[in-house]
Formats: sequence, structure tokens, C-alpha cells
Amino acid sequence: MANILVTGASGFIGKRLIPRLSADGHEIFQANRESGDVSEKSTWLKFPRAEVVIHLAGKTFVPESWTEPAAFIKCNLLGTVAALDYCKKHNARLVFMSSYLYGNPVTLPIPETAPVVASNPYALSKKLAEEACQFYSDSFGMNITILRPFNVYGADQPENFLIPSIIRQVNAGKVIYVKDLEPKRDYVYISDLIEAITRAIELRQGINIFNIGSGVSYSVEEIIRIIQCVKGKNLPVHSVAERRKEEIMNTVADITAAKLALSWAPRFTLLEGLQQMFTKDN
Repeated sequence: MANILVTGASGFIGKRLIPRLSADGHEIFQANRESGDVSEKSTWLKFPRAEVVIHLAGKTFVPESWTEPAAFIKCNLLGTVAALDYCKKHNARLVFMSSYLYGNPVTLPIPETAPVVASNPYALSKKLAEEACQFYSDSFGMNITILRPFNVYGADQPENFLIPSIIRQVNAGKVIYVKDLEPKRDYVYISDLIEAITRAIELRQGINIFNIGSGVSYSVEEIIRIIQCVKGKNLPVHSVAERRKEEIMNTVADITAAKLALSWAPRFTLLEGLQQMFTKDN
């Protein structure tokens, strides 16, 4: 068991991670927005000493990053550097929540060795944060695990993300509006991501990077069809055929490395994950 500091503890992932860590017997210190700005050293000076830091705090909504790139760089890069300094000071292990960083991939599925591309300001902030992690590990011998989750979903996810938006519209029972039906994504259920995080805590082997996904991709059109099927609805769908800037058309995670090093594999298919979500809503 370990003493663990979790940043972003009140966020979508953190709210599900904390109960799991507690159930596993770890001693947890929760840091959230009320704890201070994670990009400021003064915030970290207030935290107790921990053996492990799980750094979830950060700005995440990609469309917002185009209008506020500096804010994303400050929070996601400088916040991670502050976490690294804390870990260096206390000889703590770091689990860093990164993101999908492969742009429009050349081949599918995508391994961790594929070229890293900053296709939007959010991805740039995470790419730079990963480079900081690599530098600290190389220079100071720190133990760091970087997780690159693909598209995470689950109950209580903010409605500006695709799956919650579609569910809200299906529940409203009128018309489902989306911008584009074609883009495909690899979706991973929140419980599977939590399991990966708990396993990453134990790694003590320098720096490691793992994709966390399902190994299967679904288009927006397929997502709508599955949700409507589960809900027993057949609502009309209206697409404005508006493609996002630098849109990525398909992602599929190669999760071989996580299977081997973490003995991890996703337990939930997309259908099963959605059914879990709806069960918890009722």
C-alpha cells in the first residue's frame, strides 16, 4: 500500500479513482481546484509528502484550446513540471495522465512508438509535458509512467463531449444533432482506465508510456446507432457535415504494451460500457 497524492481529484476521472484507491487500502491525499493552481510551486508546497503522485489535473476540452492556447500550456505543461519537481524532492513515483498524441496516423492500430504530433493546442500542451517527464526521468532517474488514454467515456462526463451529448439528445426524444457522422474513435470505458491507473502505480522501471484504449474504433454514426438501440429509440439524426479543424478521421490503439507490462486489458466493450452508464443513471 502507498501514500498517494491525486491531483484533479474532483474531476471526471478523479471522482472514480479515489474510491478505488481507498478500497485497495492506499492512503489518499486529494488535490482539487480549491487546493490552488497546480502550475504554481506554492500550491505544491502545501501538499504532504507522498510516495506516488497521480497527476490528473489539467485543461482537457480540445475546442477550447484553440481559443485559449496559453492557458492550456500553463496548466498542462507547467502543472506537470511542478508535479515533477515535487516528485524529485520527495523521491516519489509519478503517474501522468497524458492524451492521444498521434495526429492522423499512418497505420492502424497505433503503437506508442508512432510519431507524436501536436494537432491542436491541447495536444501540444500534453506533448511538451511528456517531454518534460522524459527529461526528468533521464536526468534524475525518476520513475514515471505516462498513460495515453484514447477517448474515455462514462457516467457524469461533461456534456460537451460526444457520447454525453448524444445521450442527452436521445433522452430529450426529438432530433439528434451532430457536426460530422464520419470520424471514428477508439473509446475506452472509465472503469477500464481506472484499472490501468491502479496497475501503473506499482511500476518502478524508469519511464514507461502506455496506450489505454479498446483496440476498436466506432464512427459517430455507429455511436448514435448503438445508443439508440440500447435506449429503444429511433430518432432522426441531423448532421451539418461540419468538420473540425485538423480533424482526425480514425484512431485505434495498439494496447500490446499495456497488456504485457501492466497485465491489463479492457473488460468492457462499447456496448457493455454504455449499458453500465445507463444502469447507473437509473
